Amino acid sequence: MAGVVVVTGASSGIGAAAAEEFARRGWTVALVGRDATRLATALDRVRSVQTLDPGQAPARTFRCDFAVLAEVRELAAQLREAYPHIDVLANNAGGSVAHRQETLDGFESTIQTNHLAPFLLSHELREELRGGRIVNTSSAAHRQGHLDPADLNRTGSPYRSFAVYGAAKQANILFAAEASRRWPDILCTSYHPGVVRTRFGHDSPVVTAFYKLAPGLRTPAKGAQTLVWLATTDPANITPGGYYQDERLRRPTDRATDPTTAAALWSASLAATGASQRGES
Repeated sequence: MAGVVVVTGASSGIGAAAAEEFARRGWTVALVGRDATRLATALDRVRSVQTLDPGQAPARTFRCDFAVLAEVRELAAQLREAYPHIDVLANNAGGSVAHRQETLDGFESTIQTNHLAPFLLSHELREELRGGRIVNTSSAAHRQGHLDPADLNRTGSPYRSFAVYGAAKQANILFAAEASRRWPDILCTSYHPGVVRTRFGHDSPVVTAFYKLAPGLRTPAKGAQTLVWLATTDPANITPGGYYQDERLRRPTDRATDPTTAAALWSASLAATGASQRGES
């Protein structure tokens, strides 16, 4: 199987490694990222392993800052124009910030970049993804968070970066599960990549030191392995809405599997992003 894959957060780390592996397997790859320089470097790596078959489009990049929802809508328009059908959307972009930040759209930065922006992008590409797949990069950190769909900005809680990040990763799992119920023609899943040596938390010296120096961390290629597997394996091997680690179905926390919370998050996310509900079953 090979087709068109859109990988967000593809300028470095897991996303760049996944894009490279998709290209190696003959896929048409769209790399999405915020930093144009890092995107160009990632594109060079992808093209170095890509042998184009007849009719296969070369890899290309799309710059987008997920902290600006207007840019997400523009990204979706560019992707729709470039690719009438998209086989896989890998919602991989995200991260954590050391201190509370508010985006131009008025949302807490972590919940917007990790959940609201990919939620909006998925809705904007709903029609192009029919018959395809969505893979959300989550994390075992979801176990440390407590997502409240009625307070996505966590206005009633002190800011603790890891708890905020954990809540956003809960949202990734809940989104995949609820999308599977509402969009049965798209195979939606989420996964934990393991603890990977990346640029995660790069605005915090302590976190940066951990991800740079701690022993035993995974390579980005190893972290991307389950993403690529979820995108390419026989659908019969996958549970719709499932949460995976190391190519195996895992059970997340009860909070991340609660259908009432998932439905409430969906409604709150629609209201927050203004995403279209077209095509929902």
